[in-house]
Amino acid sequence: MMFSKKILNLSLIVISTCLLVFFLIFKKKSESSLDIPLRKSFSEKQRGLMAIPVRAIPALRGNLIIKLKSQGQAVPDKKIVMRTEVPGIIKNLKVKEGELVRKGDLLMELEDREYRLELKRKEALRLKYLSELYLKMKFPAPEKKLSPSELEKINKTQREYEKASRLYARGRISEEAFNKAKMNYEFVLIETGKKKEELRAASLTQAEIDFEIAKMKLEKTRIRAPFSGSITNIRVYPQESIGVGKELFTLVDIHKIKVEAGVLESEIGRIKKDQRADLRFSAYPDKVFMGCVKAISPIIDPEDKTCKVIIDLPNPEDAVKPGMYAEVEIVAEIYRDRLLIPKKAVLIRGGRKLVFALEDGLAKWRYIEVGVENEDYVEVLDGIREGDIVITEGHFTLAHDTPVKNVQQ
Repeated sequence: MMFSKKILNLSLIVISTCLLVFFLIFKKKSESSLDIPLRKSFSEKQRGLMAIPVRAIPALRGNLIIKLKSQGQAVPDKKIVMRTEVPGIIKNLKVKEGELVRKGDLLMELEDREYRLELKRKEALRLKYLSELYLKMKFPAPEKKLSPSELEKINKTQREYEKASRLYARGRISEEAFNKAKMNYEFVLIETGKKKEELRAASLTQAEIDFEIAKMKLEKTRIRAPFSGSITNIRVYPQESIGVGKELFTLVDIHKIKVEAGVLESEIGRIKKDQRADLRFSAYPDKVFMGCVKAISPIIDPEDKTCKVIIDLPNPEDAVKPGMYAEVEIVAEIYRDRLLIPKKAVLIRGGRKLVFALEDGLAKWRYIEVGVENEDYVEVLDGIREGDIVITEGHFTLAHDTPVKNVQQ
């Protein structure tokens, strides 16, 4: 019975060994029957599964723009605080807060009855002097004959006046001494009647001046807009009694805005009038406003070592409000027709600059030589040609000939 078990175990071992040998021979024959193209297809599929996703774009020629950054604040191009020039009571206030007005529009009226009466009085006085002068000229009185002493007095003061004129012209006497000699001469002419006609004419002239002043005061009771704009900061009310210089309201034109920016002293030499400026306001984060450098201050602020630069900004929709702060980028230099790649594509390894170029699904390590650059782009002088695909994202851990695939949308 024991002998039979040994035979049985030995038989099982032999059978198992035969089966193992048969399996190995069959597997080797099966592998040898596979053709080469099938193996190759399997390898490419495997490589595709191993490829690292990256983003890549072609190197292209274009203009490289260097911009200077600064902070700025929007101010209106035109702004005026309207004040009274004559006293009175507000008869009619025709404006409201935020109202748009045109140049020449009537904004406010003062009670003007007193000013109208004063104008009539001045006009009557002017007509009186005019009529008197006319009658004197139409019916002149006999001319008075001067005595020898009067003639001598006239001649003496005339000589003194002429001498004083010469000395004053040479700087030998003061202005006060010259005016004294002139006044003495004129008093003698008036005293002797030699300036009688001139005095009549002077009286008429003064009356005409008084008339024009009264007319001007009447006109100033009606306040008009000196330019088109919006009314703000109203400080008065109808029927209020106001004096000269009273602040009424503010007129501001925001269709055209100025942005005042401070540029560092070390960079001001790169800015010129009429250069383009891009402006961004926090109220409009996705919008870039385009302005133009209008003026550059000749003075450097001694505290922060900046120079004020004035930028003109059209504002037809009144989107930008005075007081808003702006991020300012002024175009300082333009390098035209340069081979450019994104700055984020450039890596530094071993102290040298390089990029990964995408070729046949592989990342190729290339050292490059760069020229000018800004915050976004770099000029390539050597190592990359126009049209080469450079990897811009997902390249920090790459090695030469790493399988990659471009997922750039």
